Amino acid sequence: MEYVNLDARVGDLSGVLDPARYLSHLPSIFDDLPPGAWAFATSPDHYDFRSGRCVKDLTLRAVRDAGGEEMEVEFQHNCWKHDQDLLICYVGVSGFRIDPVDEDRGTDLGAVILDEILPHRDGCSHEIACWDGTLTVVCRDLQATWTETTCSSKS
Repeated sequence: MEYVNLDARVGDLSGVLDPARYLSHLPSIFDDLPPGAWAFATSPDHYDFRSGRCVKDLTLRAVRDAGGEEMEVEFQHNCWKHDQDLLICYVGVSGFRIDPVDEDRGTDLGAVILDEILPHRDGCSHEIACWDGTLTVVCRDLQATWTETTCSSKS
């Protein structure tokens, strides 16, 4: 991650997640991010850790080739926080990489920590940091859709 700090320090406490630098950088890249990527990155709930539409704590469920240069990445809710799943459809995919911390994990990257969308010569890059690895997609644009799910554990 270039701007999102996954190991910030607050007083004596380390390991704090801090998207503040990225959020303050976003206005300067407005003209360089595709519209779908901009809408997702600047959604008011995206980095609000108390929101059910914050990406933190989602779990990677599936990565699908949607044909041509399209790809879908599906994230499953965590019942204690979310009541929706997240589907991200990437168009014009020119790069895709999964970097698990342990090669035996494959696409099992654990829960999402945070993500960051930045301009790229092909459109944008979307880096998603998880507890057990990282997923990065380079694409022309993306469309993020939250879908209802049944979650009996959420109060």
